[in-house]
Amino acid sequence: MEFRFELALCAALESSDRVLARQLGSGVTVPGTRIVDVCVLEPGPGFDDRAAISEDRIPAAAIEARVGPGEAVPVAEAFDLPPGRATAVADAAVGAGYLERERRDGRPVVRATARYPDDWIGSMTAIENKPDLGEPGDLESQLRYDVTLGLFDEVVLATASYVTRAHLNRIPDAVGVWRFDPETDEREVLREPTALKPNDSGVEIREERGLRTDVSIVDPRAKARKRRRIAERAYGKGWRPDPPACAHATTTADGRPYCEEFERVVDPGRECGPSCHPHEPADRPSVDRDRLRDERTAWVADPDEGGPRRQSGLSRFL
Repeated sequence: MEFRFELALCAALESSDRVLARQLGSGVTVPGTRIVDVCVLEPGPGFDDRAAISEDRIPAAAIEARVGPGEAVPVAEAFDLPPGRATAVADAAVGAGYLERERRDGRPVVRATARYPDDWIGSMTAIENKPDLGEPGDLESQLRYDVTLGLFDEVVLATASYVTRAHLNRIPDAVGVWRFDPETDEREVLREPTALKPNDSGVEIREERGLRTDVSIVDPRAKARKRRRIAERAYGKGWRPDPPACAHATTTADGRPYCEEFERVVDPGRECGPSCHPHEPADRPSVDRDRLRDERTAWVADPDEGGPRRQSGLSRFL
């Protein structure tokens, strides 16, 4: 249920002035500590410049490397990494179109194809999906983690449940609350989120054990690096999963994996395969996810073919 809810919410929030992605790590000092269900990225002033570089994720190590669009720099000097890792990062950045490579005096050198814009990220909203508040799991601690760290500009809880005063009292005050119907795409804003402070230091909860909570103080520079990494991951990844390789599989008009046998959207990673009784191995159904992203979001496919679209203005989940 949560997977179908998540995909329906992504499809409903998709628009030409934002980018969405699912399941992104937001842990700073301990990577993997926290996975955000949905990230909504709204463009900043430099978004067009970023979109013009590549439709793919640009590796963080390449962005942080000592290399720009001016004079070429030897790979060994550009990256503060072991030689094998430096080569792998350079290869990935060349593949993404951010770096170009040549050889000088027998040594590989790289230069950036464009100056990386520092202001392309306008705002980022983290959405935690919990369709059934009757089974909250670690919801309270997850949202407290997001609020105290303050990595995102806003944090929102999305649910299909009826939300009571008791529910709201267990949720940090800064968290916005939406009631969303995945069948009709109707969304009711029950509480607006409070703006957080991503430019200030934050407190990252590392572990909670009874009366003891271990935390780390995350400074603004570390938060800025993590925000950029999340934004790059969101820009390159999107939210649509691959449909299952089954004769009964197809996709909805907005690209969600759909099973004709069960007549509903399915989770290919958990529900499909040999363990499913009606499963019939077949090629994956064709779905042009790049076309859908290009038409429905601010993401730009094939930026070399005409350059990025100029954003006409930003909206707030209208």
